Amino acid sequence: MQDALRMAVSLLKLRIGVAVAASALAGMAAARGPTLTPAQMAGVTLAVIGASGAAGAFNHYYERDLDRSMRRTRGRPFASGRLAPSVWWPVGFLALLAASVGLAWGTGGALSAFYVFLGAFTYGIVYTVWLKRRTTWNIVIGGLAGSFAVLAGAAAVDPAPQAVPIVLAIVLFLWTPPHFWSLAAAKRDDYAAAGVPMLPVTVPERAWTMAVLTHAVVLAVLSLVPVAYGMGLAYALPAAAGGALLVTRSVALYRAPSKATAMANFFASLAQLTLLVVGVLLERVLGS
Repeated sequence: MQDALRMAVSLLKLRIGVAVAASALAGMAAARGPTLTPAQMAGVTLAVIGASGAAGAFNHYYERDLDRSMRRTRGRPFASGRLAPSVWWPVGFLALLAASVGLAWGTGGALSAFYVFLGAFTYGIVYTVWLKRRTTWNIVIGGLAGSFAVLAGAAAVDPAPQAVPIVLAIVLFLWTPPHFWSLAAAKRDDYAAAGVPMLPVTVPERAWTMAVLTHAVVLAVLSLVPVAYGMGLAYALPAAAGGALLVTRSVALYRAPSKATAMANFFASLAQLTLLVVGVLLERVLGS
């Protein structure tokens, strides 16, 4: 049973799914409008997790040959041979996506469901199939997947565009590249051997570390913009702390690129996202 659960967590990339769902919750908390019922919040959150899981599982299936060539991923269910390829797997993933989009429609509305679909489509097709093996822009454009989760949460509250959720979606878009570039830098040999054109594999250290630092600075500044739209200290303090941490670690990476500083920046990006989401939720609770 434990092995089956671990395989499901790996196959559906549930760790990523939880982070994406947290982004959707942040979108709900940041949007102004009618208060969602617990059932609506749970429905949209589960829909985001389900759609993210469908896209992640398809990623495992489609990239099983690529995963076998990388030490970090060769133990994944399809790459390791624990799950045998079959046409029915993509059918199952598509069914999970359809059910998730339907759940989002029923609990969050048509626009929320559309954003849930776009997030899964961006990761599963745009990033995995079209871009990952072809261009260094892969994770830059693929970063839209997380942004759509924020917009899905906000649209469940009010379909009309709102400034704070849009800013948070842009922050998520800017967050994804330095997060994955830091990991790719630490695992550079793996990505190089697999022929995946992640930025740290294709350009000199000075170029990709500057790209990471630039993204970190811009998203740290942008994360404070919601204060101008009424977000208070409960949001501003965690957002500022997370931004400062990420910028500090990105400066260290720029000055002395190494596996250690790359992984430190990777974990700093996770901390920054966590603090951002916590800040939005705290502001919702304390502000109310």
